Amino acid sequence: MTAISLRLPRSLHDAARRLADQEGTSINQLVTMALAEKISALETSEYLANRAKRGKRDKFHRVLGKISSVRPRREDRL
Repeated sequence: MTAISLRLPRSLHDAARRLADQEGTSINQLVTMALAEKISALETSEYLANRAKRGKRDKFHRVLGKISSVRPRREDRL
């Protein structure tokens, strides 16, 4: 583990303390989880953007062409 010194506005610190209390955890754990969630979201977004760049429209249409013409089930209809 490493330590980080972080300066927060009082209002943000108070909100973090309140949420940590509600969750039955420490502020450190709350901040760690929030940071992990944010990193995950950003990395996922980056991964999907890079993956989309590799996509080919003709391959996409070829795959769609393999789908048979079947009406969707009643619970799947819009």
